[in-house]
Amino acid sequence: MHNPRLAARYAKAIVDLSIEKGQLETVYADMQWLQGVCKSNRDFVNLLRSPIVKSDIKKKIFGTVSAGRIGELTKGFVDLLITKHRENKLPEIITAFIEVYKEYNNIHDVTLTTATPVDDNIRNAILDQIRKTTGFEKIELEEKVNPALIGGLVLRMGDQLIDASIAYDLKTIARQFENNDFLYRIR
Repeated sequence: MHNPRLAARYAKAIVDLSIEKGQLETVYADMQWLQGVCKSNRDFVNLLRSPIVKSDIKKKIFGTVSAGRIGELTKGFVDLLITKHRENKLPEIITAFIEVYKEYNNIHDVTLTTATPVDDNIRNAILDQIRKTTGFEKIELEEKVNPALIGGLVLRMGDQLIDASIAYDLKTIARQFENNDFLYRIR
């Protein structure tokens, strides 16, 4: 069962502890690695969520999987989750940690969707325009390609969506023709 409040509490706790220990960047890198493991290996997540597998076995398996790849602070945190029987929430806690980390460092997620891949000049021009209009200093850009857009771009920044695609313009024109009373009378 999804519990965002629980995930946020644990995420805030590990962020605070890692700041206190001066290891925030290390823990962030560890969490990104763990997120990649959770996304790419369904069996690992199922193992963590399994009530049949005992906690000490989960700790050993996690220790083997993560040996030499994550720091002691992150390993201790995951061991604590396993001890407290919260290991089934690890993927949600990792996602919450990354959100808290980005908020702490004032990093803004921006998704750019275009009909074709963009080159560096266009990408930099778009990023400069976003920085100028929003005041964002740190932007983490995710690029997507969707040929159905025909041309133009779609920007998503937090809860804002800017659709400047040709497909959107064509849909808008089609709706205007459908709702045009003058054309209806001509038919």
